Amino acid sequence: MLTNTKKMLLDAQANGYAVPAFNIHNLETVQAVAETAEALRSPVILAATPGTFSYAGRDYIQTIAETAAANCTVPVALHLDHHEQIDDIRASLALGTKSVMIDASHHPFAENTAIVEEVVHYARQKDATVEAELGRLSGQEDDLVVNQADAYYTDPDAAKDFVEKTGIDSLAVAIGTAHGLYSSEPKIDFDRLAEIQKRVSIPLVLHGASGIPEQDVRKCIELGCTKVNIATELKIPFSNQLRHYLTENPKASDPRKYMAPAKEAMKKIIEDKILMCMSNGRY
Repeated sequence: MLTNTKKMLLDAQANGYAVPAFNIHNLETVQAVAETAEALRSPVILAATPGTFSYAGRDYIQTIAETAAANCTVPVALHLDHHEQIDDIRASLALGTKSVMIDASHHPFAENTAIVEEVVHYARQKDATVEAELGRLSGQEDDLVVNQADAYYTDPDAAKDFVEKTGIDSLAVAIGTAHGLYSSEPKIDFDRLAEIQKRVSIPLVLHGASGIPEQDVRKCIELGCTKVNIATELKIPFSNQLRHYLTENPKASDPRKYMAPAKEAMKKIIEDKILMCMSNGRY
């Protein structure tokens, strides 16, 4: 069955690894993530944005994720990624989702705190864990677009205050990463991350990990990031392989045929990221 993320992230924090959170969109992408995680004995988080739920249906995604979890012996969580509407979060919690992210980072500190507190209060009644963000990542995540000029880094002292006031289970930090692929090598503020780690005891979350060199991700894990989000790097091989198959087979019309190689291409990246997070063999 689906689980919340509390136990898996605390285990990762205690044992020096991270749990990968892969953005999924449909049946095939859920299967690719769950099957690879099971094969590598890795806990895994199926992350879905509001756009994914709008596309596939909140109840469909919930049911597909529940089936994936039932077919796995490793822990599997369905996580609401970058949700801004409390009503959407309530709808998924009512369906049985156990892990949510409320993203009110575009609001001033006091308003962000108040919104997150409300979500935490409701989530506790549903045995669900809550992630929130302080600071904003530039780039695009689904329909959420943040211009470089509007991005700002997480303040370590504010992070401590934010965590104490809200009671969240994990904190997404802005330390120089961005959503989407990077046009140049990202400059991650490791010193800032280290200062946040000193002040905050809960697991930290690294968003925008697609395209970050493995050694930099590993350093972020050393400095407290126990959840690593990957989205764009999964979509590209899937769509490239699908495009290649249909180009090579212009008369192909059977989704069972052209989806299979796309899933396999995605699985290769999922395996690489699980190994990067060092979450393989943990269960």
